Amino acid sequence: MARQYQLKKGPRKGVSGIDYQAELNEQQYAAVSSAPGPSLVIAGAGSGKTRTLTYRVAYLLDQGVDPKSLLLLTFTNKAAREMMERVRELISLDLSELWSGTFHAIGNRILRRHADEVGLTRSFSIMDRDDQKSLMNTVVAECNIDTKSRRFPKADVLISIFSLVENTGVELEDLLEARYPYFEEWGDEIAKVGKAYTAKKLETNSVDFDDLLILPLKLLKENEELCSLYQKRFQYLLVDEYQDTNAVQSELIHLLARPHNSVMVVGDDAQSIYSWRGADMDNILSFPEHYPSATVYKIETNYRSVPEVIDLSNAAISANKKQFKKALRAARVGGSMTPALVPVEDPRAQADFVAQRVLELRDEGIELDEMAILYRAHHQSLEIQMELTSRGIPFEITSGLRFFEQAHIKDVAAFLRFTTNRRDEVSFKRFCLLLPGIGAATATRLWRAWLKVGISKKEEPPKRFSDHMLKFPVPAKAKKDWEQLCYTLDELIVGDGYARPSEMLTSVLEGVYDDYMKASFENYDNRRQDIEQLILYSETFDDVLELLGQLSLMSSVDGEPTGSMAEPDDEKVVLSSIHQAKGLEWKVVFLIWLADGMFPNGRILEADDQDMFEEERRLFYVALTRSKDELYLTYPQINPKSYSGDIITRPSRFLEDCPEEMLETWEVGPAW
Repeated sequence: MARQYQLKKGPRKGVSGIDYQAELNEQQYAAVSSAPGPSLVIAGAGSGKTRTLTYRVAYLLDQGVDPKSLLLLTFTNKAAREMMERVRELISLDLSELWSGTFHAIGNRILRRHADEVGLTRSFSIMDRDDQKSLMNTVVAECNIDTKSRRFPKADVLISIFSLVENTGVELEDLLEARYPYFEEWGDEIAKVGKAYTAKKLETNSVDFDDLLILPLKLLKENEELCSLYQKRFQYLLVDEYQDTNAVQSELIHLLARPHNSVMVVGDDAQSIYSWRGADMDNILSFPEHYPSATVYKIETNYRSVPEVIDLSNAAISANKKQFKKALRAARVGGSMTPALVPVEDPRAQADFVAQRVLELRDEGIELDEMAILYRAHHQSLEIQMELTSRGIPFEITSGLRFFEQAHIKDVAAFLRFTTNRRDEVSFKRFCLLLPGIGAATATRLWRAWLKVGISKKEEPPKRFSDHMLKFPVPAKAKKDWEQLCYTLDELIVGDGYARPSEMLTSVLEGVYDDYMKASFENYDNRRQDIEQLILYSETFDDVLELLGQLSLMSSVDGEPTGSMAEPDDEKVVLSSIHQAKGLEWKVVFLIWLADGMFPNGRILEADDQDMFEEERRLFYVALTRSKDELYLTYPQINPKSYSGDIITRPSRFLEDCPEEMLETWEVGPAW
């Protein structure tokens, strides 16, 4: 039997001298100074989560823990850098052997050391999204799948499907049924591509970002000796944003934590809002069950917001059943105003109110970059973008491109542009390239065929585009789609003129573009909603040329957005989806479109899924807690609908959980 010999720690320099009790509040100190073992830290919004984690690292080092026995896992490189910078400011030790980084960065580090164990070499390539798409297209071609009769999912969509399967553990068949029902008929072919893609990555000595998690986990599960090596090294695990972990990340943590189980995970179940990309909130909720000896610490003092915002946030989240109950307390004194509930007549009035109030607050001394306009979905910012632009208020968008600069908006607009200007080569080629089997060379040949028809030089529209364009030679793979495209163009013409703009867009969406989006974009639902919003917007136009003129004015000009009237370093109002706003804060927050069907999302209401609905409420909570000083909750009382006429909206049901005394209703009068 082997003799056990324990190394003792020698004397060392660099003890920080930090008075932890003086620099931390009582709850933070309890977590930071906790004994080794499993611990769950529920850190409420604005409660100093990062401070708690960095002081925990410093505290362990002060207790004589060897830096190389620490593993700090985060979700972003920025978070990892900030934490290590703060630790270095707190304690003067050589931290070069302390492993700190994102899950993917740590996974890469492990995989580089042991690549041969999984069939790779240490010089393996990490593919970015473009590399993945290129390899996926090669695999699809090699699988000899017949895609002529119906659309097969594009590379982007396939990548997302396989990523969700890997990161959630859901079977491909179940995933297709739940998220991609329109691809169920392709189930066998998609499975075939998935297996071939995995084999192709090994053949080319390449990995994608998912592999940086999956392969290290596979490596440690299958090699007991190697796993034991890392378990002995990492005696203390610290994990940030634990509520955002997926099945693979959670399993990796639990595996490394054995047998010492000295793992501290920090997060907030009330801010778990990423299930759509594989995050599983049950990881944080079930932590005490996984580690029966775990201690749960709650950090409930909020240093960000005024009490009025905190009280409202507590009330808003209280209705959720699946949560760790906590009550945030504001460290700040009372603010200057009660959060405002602002019902307005319609979306245009909502935009008018927000823009006018932004200017008033700027006059009061609040800088534009201290204000944010938040929304559930990107398309809900359309009217706001229009109004800010018309008033010359500079803004930046963190949730994506400006509405009219998005590819799918430009795609549907191309049909209208060509119909009204039959010399528009760019628009013609743009919609040609949407079809399977048509590349740049074919699009050019089709354009030359169109020029030979001679109609492009006439001002009046042809009676029927299909009379001419159906005769053009197109690849066999594109024939069926080309016919549908030609008939769709026919629908854009009525008599000697054009259909109403909203009718033209509807024809393009339903006739051609919806099928294209399903096959081409991983976020099909969001993009369809964008186009539906464009259709609603176009209802205000009778003349298609006026609509197209407005779209052009709202798009980029010479690379600079028309609405951006500020220099790069100047202040700008922030427009952001709530998902993109998580972790950020502003003095003033406008939360718009708080109407049922908009927020909470209509599809989630229709699904009648309690877990999804509670995630929507958590999203509402995240939005509220972004505000430091002032909060405005707005919703249009009338929502224009293309088919059924205007409808009266219902205020978001989330407002029902907010006591009346916590909100001040503002009655907005008409412009005069």
